[in-house]
Amino acid sequence: MSYENTDIKALNDKVKEKSAFIDLLKIEINRVIVGQDRMIDRLLIALLGKGHILLEGVPGLAKTLAIKTLADAIDVTFSRIQFTPDLLPADVIGTLIYNVKENKFEVKKGPVFANFVLADEINRAPAKVQSALLEAMQERQVTIGEQTFKLEEPFMVMATQNPIEQEGTYPLPEAQTDRFMMKVLISYPGMEEEREIVRRNLNDNFGKVNKVASKDDILDARRIVKEIYTDPKIEQYILDIVFATRYPEKYGLEELKPFIAYGASPRGSINLAMAAKANAFLNHRGFVVPEDILSTVHDVLRHRIGLTYEAEAENIRSDDIINKIMNSVQVP
Repeated sequence: MSYENTDIKALNDKVKEKSAFIDLLKIEINRVIVGQDRMIDRLLIALLGKGHILLEGVPGLAKTLAIKTLADAIDVTFSRIQFTPDLLPADVIGTLIYNVKENKFEVKKGPVFANFVLADEINRAPAKVQSALLEAMQERQVTIGEQTFKLEEPFMVMATQNPIEQEGTYPLPEAQTDRFMMKVLISYPGMEEEREIVRRNLNDNFGKVNKVASKDDILDARRIVKEIYTDPKIEQYILDIVFATRYPEKYGLEELKPFIAYGASPRGSINLAMAAKANAFLNHRGFVVPEDILSTVHDVLRHRIGLTYEAEAENIRSDDIINKIMNSVQVP
């Protein structure tokens, strides 16, 4: 694929036309959410990139509210599962119920049968329940008894977790966090934003969210996101970044080798390319530029780099490793 056989201008015009609803979505979400633009962008990138998202932050940063507001602005079904230590897999995916009248078992579908599924405080439930989401997230289907049900598209799991309280929690295993397209760290709002939050809450001054997008808009946008042009040089840039997490010594980063237990999987490359395309779509562009990679790389790779005990002892985080990689890999 090259610029010669890709009509960039036509693609650009098509993206501009089809991405117009994104601005309307953001306006509706901002009626309720003050600030947190980065979190909202990441939610939209995961939605457009057919991925799932894990939000990590202390309580009270509007994680749950942002997800709920996004669902309210799109004509989709939404369900919220509060993960607790006594939750069972059947509470998530559903179970078979015996019907005495009919003398047979019937399927009772669980809350995972929705377009947007909010897994609130996902690290509060044991591994058996967390893994119940795995098939749904990866295969986009659910098996109850001997029956398998396809989940309706668009389907997206949005999970939240609190990084502070670790007592009585079950940290997500690496295999499961890898299934999330992005892990986003949510920070505190600025002072002026918080002033506005306080005023709105005290005055009960929250706008009503209107539905400004349909399922078809989202599915249509997803198809166009896949068409967005990625130059071979950009593809090479993505591969260099991911390979530097596995073989840092080949990129002049020998000092990182003792800190990395394992690098990003091929899923990291796929999701980084997809997130970059979705970010281009958010910016009404029909082609990927290096800024799209720079904007999304931390969220896509931070949960895909395994740290050694040495890294933890020296207080080195995966974000620090990504920063060093981004400073050394050549930008096209």
